[in-house]
Amino acid sequence: MDKIIALFKRIFHLKDLRNKIIFTFLIIVLFRILAHIPLPGVDTAGLEALFKDNQVLGMLDLFSGGSVSRFSLVMLGVGPYITASIVIQLLAVAVPQLEQLQKEGEYGKEKLNQYTRYLSVPLAIVESYGFIRLLSSQGILKTGAIADMALIIVVATAGSVFLMWLGELISERGIGNGLSLLISAGIIAGIPSQIAATSQVVENKFLVGGEMLLIVVAMIAFIVWVNQAERRVPVSYARRVRSDRSVGVIDSYLPIKANAAGVIPIIFATSMLVIPGVIAQFLQTASSQKIQDFASSMHVFLSNNLYYGILFFALVFAFTFFYTSIIFQPKNMAENLQKQGGFIPGIRPGNQTASYLGSVIYKITFAGAFFLSIVAVFPFLMQSFTGIRTLAIGGTGILIIVSVTLEFVSQIKSNLIMRSYDGFIQ
Repeated sequence: MDKIIALFKRIFHLKDLRNKIIFTFLIIVLFRILAHIPLPGVDTAGLEALFKDNQVLGMLDLFSGGSVSRFSLVMLGVGPYITASIVIQLLAVAVPQLEQLQKEGEYGKEKLNQYTRYLSVPLAIVESYGFIRLLSSQGILKTGAIADMALIIVVATAGSVFLMWLGELISERGIGNGLSLLISAGIIAGIPSQIAATSQVVENKFLVGGEMLLIVVAMIAFIVWVNQAERRVPVSYARRVRSDRSVGVIDSYLPIKANAAGVIPIIFATSMLVIPGVIAQFLQTASSQKIQDFASSMHVFLSNNLYYGILFFALVFAFTFFYTSIIFQPKNMAENLQKQGGFIPGIRPGNQTASYLGSVIYKITFAGAFFLSIVAVFPFLMQSFTGIRTLAIGGTGILIIVSVTLEFVSQIKSNLIMRSYDGFIQ
């Protein structure tokens, strides 16, 4: 306890670090205030019932922190920006110009971020329009005037862009990744209501509150353990003392994390599943019978926990490999090692090193992808075993909260170390 008190004294003794934390906290508070300001013309009881009985919409509401189910000013959350990020990263693999930008350091990164922001606006317009039509078809939205619909679309789009800006402000002037913090803040905000809903039904189930708490604690411990796990590839560097010869070597290692992709694959997979789910809901009222039948089939497919869970597992697994391949490129890593005078003992520099690193990354990514996929479908497993459908937060929400918290703590520690403090995680 004394160490924790001493830590807080150290943090708040540093004015710039204190200001960063306060700034981050105020932005999150502003986000939660906006999430509770509803737009007019919606049947709140019908909206709550729609989200309660729909797995896809429930997942969408989870990532928006309840903004969607409240039909609030920021009902889209940062969903359009996440979807735009997926599209840009997929295009970067297929379009040579975008692929070249990825290799141009900070300039290329800023350009890709700019394209992502631009793409977020039309995506927000399309998503808000689709959501309005969905609610109108269900008789939940009590407005049919074009002017009213246009106003809602403009406000929802502006709210999404505003959140995107707030997230970037946190990343630039605060502590942690802004968008991840906003998503995790929304998930945390929904925990009390889920606990209350679960407490109403848990009395007649075989799981009691203490056992559920034990499962959650065990999952948190497991997530922390895997997130901190890494494969250390031994690397040696020649220590040069003269231009014509080298004396001795410096032994080091190249860390490759088991979960290098973090929570990005789960967020990507969720976005990919939410969009067709919302489209299916919307097309059920189409004039064409064939389109209605197709939309109904898609809705039934996505509403089935088994099918949804299998598809979710596969998407998370695939996105983990995709995102890790963007982060770790064995050929570039081998070239950088060679330029720095480094080598892996027993492995020849160049193509052989790239092949070896590729093999190591593939093996550890396979384990990380399997871990992420299991965590992602954990809610469905719990619902199947317990019959409690209120356990929506499950492994996905816990993983995001834990990962964001670890990153937040890591950045605080880095700030302390930069100022000649030794941190607090030994």
